Amino acid sequence: LCQEVQKHSVHTLVFRSLKRTHDMFVGDHAKPVSLDEESHKLKMALKLRAEYSPVLHMPVLKEGKDKGHQASDPYGQHSFSVDPGHDAEYVITGTHPYPSGPGLALTADTQVQKMPSDAGVQSLAMALPPSQSRLEAGRTAAGVADIHRHAGSAERSQAPGHTLSLMEAGGMKNSLVARKAPTMPKPQWHPPWKLYRVISGHLGWVRSIAVEPGNEWFVTGSADRTIKIWDLASGKLKLSLTGHISTVRGVAVSSRSPYLFSCGEDKQVKCWDLEYNKVIRHYHGHLSAVYDLDLHPTIDVLVTCSRDATARVWDIRTKANVHTLSGHTNTVATVKCQSAEPQIITGSHDTTIRLWDLVAGKTRATLTNHKKSVRALVLHPRQYTFASGSPDNIKQWKFPDGNFIQNLSGHNAIINTLAVNSDGVLVSGADNGTIHMWDWRTGYNFQRIHAAVQPGSLDSESGIFACMFDNSESRLITAEADKTIKVYREDDSASEETHPVNWKPEIIKRKRF
Repeated sequence: LCQEVQKHSVHTLVFRSLKRTHDMFVGDHAKPVSLDEESHKLKMALKLRAEYSPVLHMPVLKEGKDKGHQASDPYGQHSFSVDPGHDAEYVITGTHPYPSGPGLALTADTQVQKMPSDAGVQSLAMALPPSQSRLEAGRTAAGVADIHRHAGSAERSQAPGHTLSLMEAGGMKNSLVARKAPTMPKPQWHPPWKLYRVISGHLGWVRSIAVEPGNEWFVTGSADRTIKIWDLASGKLKLSLTGHISTVRGVAVSSRSPYLFSCGEDKQVKCWDLEYNKVIRHYHGHLSAVYDLDLHPTIDVLVTCSRDATARVWDIRTKANVHTLSGHTNTVATVKCQSAEPQIITGSHDTTIRLWDLVAGKTRATLTNHKKSVRALVLHPRQYTFASGSPDNIKQWKFPDGNFIQNLSGHNAIINTLAVNSDGVLVSGADNGTIHMWDWRTGYNFQRIHAAVQPGSLDSESGIFACMFDNSESRLITAEADKTIKVYREDDSASEETHPVNWKPEIIKRKRF
């Protein structure tokens, strides 16, 4: 069935279209809804209750009491009624002219208290320091700031006017929080260290040290191209290993396998099997002298760094070069590994420290605060922090992003090596033969040692190339330029009376550069 469409004139159709368009666009959504008086009052009452409920039991004025013992506010919130039996000028609840803090039970004697009389306030003011008495004498009721301050349980145990001097600035928002004066923590006392053994046997500069995990022996690498293994208790030579054709710059003993790793200026990285005392693997790839190496604590990976401005990550078993960490623009002098992120940290002669992402083989962060070559890094054994040594400063940093903590200034020499133990003793060894002992937390330099050179050596041959604590952390072993290994221990006879902490705090200490 065909139904005819009703025909309209063009005039009608245009007006119809106009009407539809008007209906469509007449609703302006940006226009605010007209204010409903009653809902606005309700909203404000709720807001008042939520925001100011701690101070709703504020003093009620005498005038309000005379007008029928009820005071109300413009939003219909009635305040608490006043007991007509009390003739105090102001009435307030709580044990004191401040409301009780949360969790304080109201008993019969804490229900309603009189405000102190003017005479009482004046006599109290006489006993107060001037700054507090000015505030107390002019005070008629508890301020909001006082209430907030006294609501905390820690402050409830103090005298009510204890922190009033903070409010002298006029009770501004930033003065509500008690600001602590900038204080430097007092350094922990550490006994001084003394030299107790000098071991000689190498025919060249002793460049590197490593202590084995069992703490029975330690290894040194030297410019005489040999690696020597020494008994830790007696200092006697146990073994010499030959194979490098130039200075041995780094040694490391694995805690996961019976292997010893060494690297040197002959570009070689060797893996020695200590059951056979033979080289069983070579790691080829560096284009120049290899200056340092470190073993990853939890996976079978070796990291070496070189004068070719790279650090290389090796798979110990397959000898594969897993990553070449490039980015430094000069010799990479030192490398450290840890199981937490960042797993590799390098220090370079280009004055930067880089934190590396081991999985991606890329830089996580570059620390550019040093002005001179970074030759030494050390990781704190307990804290998530590390230190770097350079001729300008020793700097302490926080992992994982390398946030700066503080400078340890005063060791004005080329710092070749750093070591730290669990007690927070940081040791820095320098090219001029000086050793400085620092308190890790405060940066206090509690001892300076300059040991005499081996008889027959020149004074210019006093230099510290490497230092390390043994695993008991009771011995400090140093590798020196006079071809000796020196062993230090704590002085048992020292006490806080004989060697007091001579500490002068500097508030400006934590400057970044």
